[in-house]
Amino acid sequence: MPGASGTAELTSQSNREKSQRSRILLILGYVLATVCLIWVLRDFHIVRALHDMANADWRWVLVGMAFDIISYAVQALRWKFLLSPFGKVHFKNAIHAVFSGLFANLILPLRPGEFLRSYLLSNSEGISIGRVLGSVGVERFMDLVIATASLAFASLFVQQLPRRFERTADILGAVILVLVSIIVVLVFYLEFKLGRTPDPHIGRRHLPGKMMSALLDLHAMGTAPSFYSAVFFSLLMPFCQAIALWAMAKSYGLQSHGGPLSFMATVVVLLVINLGVSLPNAPANVGAYQFFCVLGLSVFDVEKNAAIGFSFFAFIALTIPFVFLGFAALLSTGMSLRSMREVTRLPRRRSEAPEPN
Repeated sequence: MPGASGTAELTSQSNREKSQRSRILLILGYVLATVCLIWVLRDFHIVRALHDMANADWRWVLVGMAFDIISYAVQALRWKFLLSPFGKVHFKNAIHAVFSGLFANLILPLRPGEFLRSYLLSNSEGISIGRVLGSVGVERFMDLVIATASLAFASLFVQQLPRRFERTADILGAVILVLVSIIVVLVFYLEFKLGRTPDPHIGRRHLPGKMMSALLDLHAMGTAPSFYSAVFFSLLMPFCQAIALWAMAKSYGLQSHGGPLSFMATVVVLLVINLGVSLPNAPANVGAYQFFCVLGLSVFDVEKNAAIGFSFFAFIALTIPFVFLGFAALLSTGMSLRSMREVTRLPRRRSEAPEPN
């Protein structure tokens, strides 16, 4: 059958192109990590950094670790509420999926943990993989909105912010305002057009099926009462992460030109780190984390060697818990390292992904 042969050839070509794009992103990620590490380690005094690490107050380190772990438990709760319109999501399964995804991001490049956690929750809760992945996209958008608002809020209280940061905040704010307006208009359009009981077949004459399904899912999440709980936890999550980083700075004795690094300054540094590590990079954000941490601290005139030492100190201290918790969560889902690698390759051939049990 020539038709079947032609389809198979097109599928094979498409898979090769996707594989090639993945390799390009992988190379870019490692190149970025290498460049960042070269810049960070230039003129780095490792003996002094080790001395500072040895003198850290480990009580504050434990506080930082605890709040960082709590922040991802909060993320699991947010996810549970976002997905509530599509079925009951058990918190235990959500947190296992989140921690498993974090573990995948620690040992594999290009952040495949987002797909892994979606796959795991889809299987455990019987919600379609498309809806779960869509909720992850909503999460990312909410995080971007909150990060932009936090940067604008912090600029009111942090006097040391350079003019370029204020301009960046203004640009991000304008872009986010436009995007939020578009989404609100779409949600209200669907509310008006479809009412409280949306029919997935209405509107398909004007929009492709997949796009209409995505808009209906967005409508369901945005108009559900549980959405307000998801917004609350979206605010709580970065707050916990900011406390975690501030506790690490306090344990390290990090000093800016005006004394100990303030909490609001820590918020700005966290925003810089989070925006930076969103780019394609190496496993565990090695290199990118250090670069953007030092970059954020430079705004507050933190001495470069101290900033570099702290970037490695905070990275190690905040990563170690998730090596163990993530691996334990992965095993609790019944997956091995080998099966995890297989699942994280599925985005290249998502149409072949197994359906949830």
